[in-house]
Amino acid sequence: MASHIVGYPRMGPKRELKFALESFWDGKSSAEDLQKVAADLRSSIWKQMTDAGIKFIPSNTFSCYDQVLDTTAMLGAVPPRYGWNGGEIGFDVYFSMARGNASVPAMEMTKWFDTNYHYIVPELGPEVNFSYASHKAVNEYKEAKALGVDTVPVLVGPVSYLLLSKPAKGVEKSFSLLSLIDKILPVYQEVLAELKAAGASWIQFDEPKLVMDLGANELQAFTHAYSALETSLSGLNVLVETYFADVPVEAYKTLTSLKSVTGFGFDLVRGTKTLELIKGGFPSGKYLFAGVVDGRNIWANNLASSLDTLKALEGIVGKDKLVVSTSCSLLHTAVDLVNEPKLDKEIKSWLAFAAQKVVEVNALAKALAGQQDEAFFSANAAAQASRKSSPRVTNEAVQKAAVALKGSDHRRATNVSARLDAQQKKLNLPILPTTTIGSFPQTMDLRRVRREYKAKKISEQNYVEAIKEEINKVVKIQEELDIDVLVHGEPERNDMVEYFGEQLSGFAFTANGWVQSYGSRCVKPPIIYGDVSRPKAMTVFWSSMAQSMTKRPMKGMLTGPVTILNWSFVRNDQPRFETCYQIALAIKDEVEDLEKAGITVIQIDEAALREGLPLRKSEHAFYLNWAVHSFRITNCGVEDTTQIHTHMCYSNFNDIIHSIIDMDADVITIENSRSDEKLLSVFREGVKYGAGIGPGVYDIHSPRIPSEEEIADRIEKMLAVLESNILWVNPDCGLKTRKYAEVKPALSNMVAAAKHLRTKLGSSQ
Repeated sequence: MASHIVGYPRMGPKRELKFALESFWDGKSSAEDLQKVAADLRSSIWKQMTDAGIKFIPSNTFSCYDQVLDTTAMLGAVPPRYGWNGGEIGFDVYFSMARGNASVPAMEMTKWFDTNYHYIVPELGPEVNFSYASHKAVNEYKEAKALGVDTVPVLVGPVSYLLLSKPAKGVEKSFSLLSLIDKILPVYQEVLAELKAAGASWIQFDEPKLVMDLGANELQAFTHAYSALETSLSGLNVLVETYFADVPVEAYKTLTSLKSVTGFGFDLVRGTKTLELIKGGFPSGKYLFAGVVDGRNIWANNLASSLDTLKALEGIVGKDKLVVSTSCSLLHTAVDLVNEPKLDKEIKSWLAFAAQKVVEVNALAKALAGQQDEAFFSANAAAQASRKSSPRVTNEAVQKAAVALKGSDHRRATNVSARLDAQQKKLNLPILPTTTIGSFPQTMDLRRVRREYKAKKISEQNYVEAIKEEINKVVKIQEELDIDVLVHGEPERNDMVEYFGEQLSGFAFTANGWVQSYGSRCVKPPIIYGDVSRPKAMTVFWSSMAQSMTKRPMKGMLTGPVTILNWSFVRNDQPRFETCYQIALAIKDEVEDLEKAGITVIQIDEAALREGLPLRKSEHAFYLNWAVHSFRITNCGVEDTTQIHTHMCYSNFNDIIHSIIDMDADVITIENSRSDEKLLSVFREGVKYGAGIGPGVYDIHSPRIPSEEEIADRIEKMLAVLESNILWVNPDCGLKTRKYAEVKPALSNMVAAAKHLRTKLGSSQ
């Protein structure tokens, strides 16, 4: 009985790739050094899967930045601004596309479906000349083969690639990206020919777009593409892999009738309805890659239940055509539980990270073949039972309070324009007020202080003094720059979700449970294993201290319930919205305590609200309803004079703008600078927005320092569609990952641009 892994984390168990990338970018190591770290990681992953008995081992899922960017490189689809003149694409062009360079900005980055992973969006148009420009897929196949591992090379499928792209600058927005299909297929044909020549017998095309709501012409493109590739695919076994949701009926029909395809991969964790489609009919003689082990969460698989599912499928497709698989790439989960010696033993028994999931996949395959590992299965059953009955999972008071929320609407008593008037009387801000999003650079010293305090190497008093000094420095910098609404810089925080989770009950934490977010950036999602409550105030001490250092308004900084939910590994034993309501009640207590402590501006970040939007339109309304309701719960009890801000990043908001308005925040700041003001088109099209809004005026994900003119130009574009009395001026995200040498001049230019336009507006009144 065969087993398969869709993809695997790239960063390494101890984030080896992250440190190698950052060292290379800082000029401290060579391209050869980086390539050596990458090759070592790849070979250890292949060895691990071989040792675990996996039959279908993927290659080319490893990346030094992003798999979609790798495909852009393979196709030679480099935007002209990077000055590439042909030949094999090297690190210089590759990383310029991902990160920008001194003279040109990076390509847009956006969320990969509904995950917290970001991909680099291809920029395409009728003028692009595609050519085979990166031999990575073939090289990695050969590299594995030289190590004695025959892998399944993985390519982003041609149709999903085009549907994940956007029209390049200057190309009509209505340009049909699918019209390029016949231009990119010849490159795919060259890659396939080389893979065949190198000895590949299987190939995997990832076509995750098949789970979306596609029209007839988009489905037709799949039929067309795979028919056109038929000759190139002959002699190869072809797997088309889908993931993250159910495959809709029409897409299922299109997919399963592709002639040149040998096997179909489905996510049977998030796609439970797909099971019904398979039971209703599956093409005979084809392989079914059954994704029963969850690639998106860290809970141990319920092996007995998965085995039942697999046995039912075996009856439909036949013993020799069923392959046990992960639901999607394991990229979205933590790497290895072995690196968690301090994790609570009971909780640890409930978990499986990527390395453990590989073992689970193989254990299920062996059990299906009649070689069940009884000890492994009974340990799994015991852990499942202990999780169900553990008293630490349930808190009745929290359950009751969350249930009581469902009937009500939770809105502030007055409308936003009345509140903004009351707030302006109290805050007395200039027109185009300036602020930042929350965090300031996290220096090495700061990280050391936090580390030493955690390891009990310095006293609480010394720690508080060090943080106080840092806050004071950040307040002084902002006052010198003449920023209007200040932040304390968050020096006491490791991560915007982890920091809160550590102070809430129902959360567990890992030491090395890192997951790639983009490039070298990793996050360490907390694990929500039980009912959530707030034992005591979390931020009031630091916010009050910061406010005492200045006469200007100091923002209290909180992470919102939907973002805490979406950026955690969430318990899978109750609906997500129930967990979200519990978190909302905890944040509500914190908001009210901040207000009592005299904090008059409170920012409740919902960076991940859009990210949790289900992939299928039919499920949008239900999600947006409870997500927006959760946000409103947090601040429905505050005075009119307390200004509630929220922040959102890296998303396409245009389709949820009415839900954003329904959140009823007083001010919203939004990431906008990399997406070329896509956001502003909503307002151009006549959506009326009465609350304060701050579309980001420069990109903090790039080391580039924008000029005053560039920022002023951005603000003027915003003023063309937004009233000057509601517009705020701010960077597009927190400044945590930047250096002070970049932050100070950039903010200085931002304030100067705002002042220049204030004067201009004043003289035209």
